[in-house]
Amino acid sequence: MATNKRVFTLRLPDEVFDKIGILATREHRSMTNYIEYVLMKHLAEVEQENGEIVGKRDSE
Repeated sequence: MATNKRVFTLRLPDEVFDKIGILATREHRSMTNYIEYVLMKHLAEVEQENGEIVGKRDSE
């Protein structure tokens, strides 16, 4: 199945990694899915407060 999701490496301290794992387990999610969910939720909150985030990244 094709996807338009990009892959990247994320380095986290052990303590943060473990805490994310605990929260993901509580919500019956994989760690990857939980991190994506939290980021999407945060982006929605920022856009609700400040308006839509538009434009291209400088590196593209």
